[in-house]
Amino acid sequence: MSHELLLILLGLLLFGGILSGVPVSFVLLGVPFLVAVLGTLTGTFDLAFINAFPSRAFGLLTNPVFVAVPLFVLMGSLLEKADIAKRMMLTAGALFGEQRGGLSYAVIIVGALLAASTGVIGATIFMLGLIALPAMLSANYSPRLASGVICASGSLGQIIPPSILLILLSDQISAAYQSGRRSAGDFAPEPVSVGDLFAAALLPGLVLVGLYLLYTFILSRLRPETCPPIRQFSSTGEQRKPGPEGVVKALVLPLALILLVLGSILGGVATPTESAALGAAGALVLVAMEREPVPTWRRRIILAVLPAAFLLVVVKVFGGANTSPLLMSVGLASLVVLVAGVALATWQELQEGELIDVASSTATVVSMLTLIVLGATMLSLVFRGLGGDEMVADLLTGLPGGTATAVLAVMVVIFFLGFVIEYIEIIFIVVPVAAPPLMAAGVDPVWFAILISMNLQMSFLTPPFGYALFYFRSVAPAALTTRDIYASVAPFILLQLLALALVAAFPTLATWLPGVIFK
Repeated sequence: MSHELLLILLGLLLFGGILSGVPVSFVLLGVPFLVAVLGTLTGTFDLAFINAFPSRAFGLLTNPVFVAVPLFVLMGSLLEKADIAKRMMLTAGALFGEQRGGLSYAVIIVGALLAASTGVIGATIFMLGLIALPAMLSANYSPRLASGVICASGSLGQIIPPSILLILLSDQISAAYQSGRRSAGDFAPEPVSVGDLFAAALLPGLVLVGLYLLYTFILSRLRPETCPPIRQFSSTGEQRKPGPEGVVKALVLPLALILLVLGSILGGVATPTESAALGAAGALVLVAMEREPVPTWRRRIILAVLPAAFLLVVVKVFGGANTSPLLMSVGLASLVVLVAGVALATWQELQEGELIDVASSTATVVSMLTLIVLGATMLSLVFRGLGGDEMVADLLTGLPGGTATAVLAVMVVIFFLGFVIEYIEIIFIVVPVAAPPLMAAGVDPVWFAILISMNLQMSFLTPPFGYALFYFRSVAPAALTTRDIYASVAPFILLQLLALALVAAFPTLATWLPGVIFK
């Protein structure tokens, strides 16, 4: 049996296995192994490739980048359990609701803030669907506009950092870049870090948010009946505006957590893992502050964790605690306050909260990701053993039009795979195969990674298997048909394609900020 036939069989079995409902991780582990055994029996596969699996798997699981994943998942799960998202939506709705399209603006802004703080798409869409959708429908908003805005805003967590997608993608892009540049004769390429992708994704993410806001603004002027202004945004029907204290509690504290996490990474004072730990501690503090009643002394100590964390970051910026006695004193005092506050918050949540459930759900998600990573490693080894990487390289380099056509072809493949396969499988299946020849041809890895992330974000909105659509369907009223929901996201998919085209046409949107911060 030839290599080509085995590769076709591998592709068909993978596709059938994924669509059959069998857990994807088992498909990725089992199918390549069975094909490898068949290839060995027919003399067309060398089992030495399989022998490399244990060392490859150990290397992946001990990669410091992956340590940040469970911490960011924990951060998002903690914030999901609190009422922070609900209060943000109510406050933003009260601030913007009296304008035409005001509730749409509020949903988009809150979606962006939640993307930068929790990144949990399912929880964001559930919250927006339960809180914002009834208010929008009762205000005579167009059901399709309300549905589209909620689904699109709820999926912003895939492009706005800190994003699990970007963390997973950074490792694969870095490995592909190293491999591609070595094949091109460059044996000392610069690594691609998580910080690079976080910085690169900021401007494209803001461009996408801006396009959503611009679309709402234009629609409110051309078709004002689809998004009328409202006077009331409370369950009792009374008109209200949030005071400064309400705005601070609802928006400023989550913004402080976002700045703490992203600022420490982009400022170069903390690794992604350290920043993720700060974010998890900050999320725990915000959740603990929600408990009522909490003794005043305990609340003050817990709340002091955030300024203490900022002071530690400042100490690191100025050279570390060993630089001067003053910095050492400040650093030591901040560390004591941070440890005491986190310990109190942990004890409180263990006694009165849902910390055990949150930890359990985090472990479940991380276990799923780990199995998928192991399965993708097995697939990558078998694919290379069958010569698939060389075939893909020859195909991409042989396309007319050079690297631009090759990049376009990869984007088209990813777009259509997003209709039926999860983004995690696409990252670990497509990137190791398609990226190395493009990197060897001189394609910028950061720019290419952002194109992939923006493309994968669309997979959450594209029917029939877009997860944002499923999440929203579970909270939408029966009067809102599935066809209406599918139609509602069409303008936002077009806006995402426009944003993708802008980044493709103007690579500096993705490469300028990392160059300013890290070069």
